Amino acid sequence: MADGPLIVQSDKTILLEVDHGQATEARHAIAAFAELERAPEHMHSYRITPLGLWNARAAGLDAEQVLDTLLQYSRFPVPHALLIDIEETMSRYGRLRLEKDPQHGLVLRTDDYPVLEEVMHAKKIQPLLGPRIDGETTVVHSSQRGQLKQLLLKLGWPAEDLAGYVDGTPHPIALEENGWKLRPYQQVATENFWAGGSGVVVLPCGAGKTLVGAAAMATSQTTTLILVTNTVSARQWKDELLKRTTLTEDEIGEYSGSLKEVRPVTIATYQVLTLRRGGLYPHLELVDNNDWGLIIYDEVHLLPAPIFRMTADLQARRRLGLTATLVREDGREGEVFSLIGPKRYDAPWKDIEAQGYIAPADCVEVRVDLPRDERTAYAMADDADKYRLCATSDTKNAVVERLVAHHKGEQLLVIGQYIDQLDELAERLDAPLIKGETSVKERQRLFDEFRSGSLHTLVVSKVANFSIDLPEAAVAIQVSGSFGSRQEEAQRLGRLLRPKSDGRAARFYTVVARETLDQDFAAKRQRFLAEQGYAYTILDAKDIGKTGS
Repeated sequence: MADGPLIVQSDKTILLEVDHGQATEARHAIAAFAELERAPEHMHSYRITPLGLWNARAAGLDAEQVLDTLLQYSRFPVPHALLIDIEETMSRYGRLRLEKDPQHGLVLRTDDYPVLEEVMHAKKIQPLLGPRIDGETTVVHSSQRGQLKQLLLKLGWPAEDLAGYVDGTPHPIALEENGWKLRPYQQVATENFWAGGSGVVVLPCGAGKTLVGAAAMATSQTTTLILVTNTVSARQWKDELLKRTTLTEDEIGEYSGSLKEVRPVTIATYQVLTLRRGGLYPHLELVDNNDWGLIIYDEVHLLPAPIFRMTADLQARRRLGLTATLVREDGREGEVFSLIGPKRYDAPWKDIEAQGYIAPADCVEVRVDLPRDERTAYAMADDADKYRLCATSDTKNAVVERLVAHHKGEQLLVIGQYIDQLDELAERLDAPLIKGETSVKERQRLFDEFRSGSLHTLVVSKVANFSIDLPEAAVAIQVSGSFGSRQEEAQRLGRLLRPKSDGRAARFYTVVARETLDQDFAAKRQRFLAEQGYAYTILDAKDIGKTGS
């Protein structure tokens, strides 16, 4: 009998023995098609899903490779029924193909007549289709390309989109590699994206996703629309493009709440595009009225629903999604797959760390005990109030002060969810606070002071979760989070992962109230990072300063 690190079960779950000598290579191998569900100390559990298998298929992995991985690393015989199920599920991808036809325009084609019959008889799909050409081909209304892909995915017949793309308006863009060049993984990510035409590149925070975007623009040589989470992020993108490409100030426009510039490269915020007036989205004309050759979605895991609807109409444009984690808390990963495209590149965080491109990180969960009065209030609280009560416990404030003192002189972030909690911490630490009402100008001033080292401690709300480049940050203390949000945890750790000049590891603390929802949600938030190979050390608050904590 083999002695592999995996136990593969008939319910499509995989158990991974963390302490096994082959655990790391097995984890990397199954990450291409299986999703981590739970990550306790010794045995992680993964689930094989149709979407995971179709993503792997779209990325060029075939069923034989998936089955070989399971057979190679499994400790016990893999259930035969599961092997058949994986093979059949993966074979469903691409049985239907969207193609360009010189006579009929956009068509849906198959080599499997009954499959086409099945989908053509689905009530929601019928209105999207035109005349039947022959037994294997039917016309598709070109405006329905995106919606058809969404519905086919839900029916379990994900279409391979081979219909190609419009070129968009040409515009010269080149990389200016003065003293730098694309890292090998950035080059591969760009090439994989371009070969597929559209899709998602997944890279750790601090690994240079913006440079992959710039390289895609240089390959495209067309006008480009870049969608970002906020105005600070828009300006960081602009600064990076000015530094790394031949683009000039006049060629890059900002389309946000304060500016409405439309230029060959336009950087727009999700907020302004989803602004609604009288039931309409007036700023979507930015998308509709311009012949973009490339659309880049920064932090694609955060796409709001109106952007999905907009993207359904943009299937003829090349689309690049960038993210550190494809986890969506709303479960809409299928929409990303069908509308933006499948994963084209996904680098394990620890691989990039091993290459020296991101800093190693120590993750520490500091557990505090609620005092008797708070514990009683928590026990008697309604479910809706329970998490806030334990997450904002006064007990945490003294712990944060001790941790800040312990890391005196280091660039340190205190991060939280609740503004009243952060207001109090900012006052006790005599540190500035960045929150939603902080003006863009003030945010930029504080971030610049932090980057320069004239400001050592900064308290930030969730507005700093995404797309904020703070390479000098070495320590983060998380006092509260968005319930069990895995992507938030990853993004917050990501603020620390730029390599440090002295090579030291980053330190990421989470202060958690013991035996409460706070502890339960912390465990859920940690799942994605556990999948990436990060282990959390548990430390009692009373022991801070006694060890190397």
